[in-house]
Amino acid sequence: MLLKEYRICMPLTVDEYRIGQLYMISKHSCEQSGGGEGVEVVKNEQDTHPEHGPGQLTEKRIYLSSKLPSWAKAFVPRIFYVTEKAWNFYPFTLTGVSFLPRFSIRIETRFENNNGNNDIVFGDKPTPAENVCFLDILSDPFPEKHYKESEDLSRWQSSKTERGPLEKGWRDHHQPIMCSYKRVQCSFEVYGFQTRTEEFIHRNIKDILLVGHRQAVAWMDEWHGLSLEEVREYEQAMQEKTNSKVKSSQSNTGLPIASRPSISRSISVTDEQSLKKMGVTTVAMSDTSTSSVSHSPLRLNSTPE
Repeated sequence: MLLKEYRICMPLTVDEYRIGQLYMISKHSCEQSGGGEGVEVVKNEQDTHPEHGPGQLTEKRIYLSSKLPSWAKAFVPRIFYVTEKAWNFYPFTLTGVSFLPRFSIRIETRFENNNGNNDIVFGDKPTPAENVCFLDILSDPFPEKHYKESEDLSRWQSSKTERGPLEKGWRDHHQPIMCSYKRVQCSFEVYGFQTRTEEFIHRNIKDILLVGHRQAVAWMDEWHGLSLEEVREYEQAMQEKTNSKVKSSQSNTGLPIASRPSISRSISVTDEQSLKKMGVTTVAMSDTSTSSVSHSPLRLNSTPE
């Protein structure tokens, strides 16, 4: 199991980001969908978590066959998706994903109005310093294919808030400022593939976090001033548009439109048996299917929270 804590600062307040987060996720998901792949929203409704109480539950299918490295494609069907479940108790969220019996990701997120200096934000022992990673939305590298001049925060300026552009060292003096703390646990208990897979997942998560948080800031003038009711209406409209794009693309490319599974895995236990036939030995683990989060799926190329 590989654990890292990511800290991503933004020139926003926590109250502002409640709106910005919902807007960014909806718009980003729609932009990234097409060609038979992308994000399909299955459920987005108020629900009650057995441990944390009332919150917003979102369930999505993330179609990503072409996004996997060649060595990983040997483990999955040609038409492949993972199921993500995310609980939003803002300013605290829980996200989880699993698509193989020995694979799971758990992300805990907390938002605070500071520049990332709270080492006990999750209320227990601090994450070891070597596992804490500060991400700078201004200067940290990310895949070039995601670069847009309009989202370049060294050139960005908000006409509504008169914030920007960001400059080197901005996290030390900018007001307002908030931090998105994300504790990410990734586990892939398959002998011979564990380290490579867990590192691959964390590289993808890092890129997702950088791109998504940059967009939340760059799109500020689109969402700033919206009420929660207004952004929920926008979210619903974009979900319908995104779902339509995904299903339409699957139909046009001859891909089958998957029916909703009765369980939260897109690969059954028989696939683990197939792995054994291929000579891959799995590490014995206790069944965690009763966990409220660890087996409820996350994103590999969806959006951050």
